[in-house]
Amino acid sequence: MAPMPSKSDSLQIINAGLFRTATKSMALAYQILGFKTHHGLLEKVTETPWIQLEQAAEATWPNAPGTRPRKPYTRGDWSALWGGYDAVTDLASPFALELIKAYPEAKVVIVQRDFDSWWPSFKAEILDRVMLQPMATINGFLGLHLMGIPAVQAMRKIHFGFFGAQSRAEILNNAKDVYEEYYADVRAAVPAEQRLEYRVGDGWEPLCEFLKVDIPDVPFPRENDAGEHDGEAKARTRLIWANGLKVVVPILVLGLAVRIAFKRS
Repeated sequence: MAPMPSKSDSLQIINAGLFRTATKSMALAYQILGFKTHHGLLEKVTETPWIQLEQAAEATWPNAPGTRPRKPYTRGDWSALWGGYDAVTDLASPFALELIKAYPEAKVVIVQRDFDSWWPSFKAEILDRVMLQPMATINGFLGLHLMGIPAVQAMRKIHFGFFGAQSRAEILNNAKDVYEEYYADVRAAVPAEQRLEYRVGDGWEPLCEFLKVDIPDVPFPRENDAGEHDGEAKARTRLIWANGLKVVVPILVLGLAVRIAFKRS
């Protein structure tokens, strides 16, 4: 059996598993099975469509802090964002319900952890990196104004919107209810024959049977534990700072040279 034929305007697989639910392992599994798959950590930070993600957040959650008015997204808008991919994972997961409506023919793989085991990992590895001051603000400023990458801004809007919050404190307060409602709503939105309840550790068999592809002769990928994710996140931050320094240092040197020249004149 071969993977379903790729269509540039049609997602085939929506991985309905939020950040820190083995999304990188699932993305690599889909890739091994022959599906072109989007995962944030499998792309360079400069190649991730942050501007489009920020706009999608504004269109989906117009009441999130800092949003600008936008029309609700249509299938064409989502295809412009995810066009060319067969499967989407981490960065698309908060938009799962919108994607299910836009692509009713897509298969949905649900990956859910117990909230009490998921939350500490999500909070430390995702939420705190884009919400805690002052480093998140500094990194956001450098990324946006020196590299044109609104990564922090997009992630903040996504999480404020997803958790129905106006502040970090409200996110913390709403987290468990929103988490449970998300998975309940996804299950309610997808017919049973079109969704797979996948547990990390189940291996290839249920996934391949659901997607109607052959079982590959390689181990199921196990990637991105907390230590690995922390290393990748820090590497992305270093890249932002390095690019920022390339811009700032010449300006500082020029300013110093001008100041010295004025003193001598």
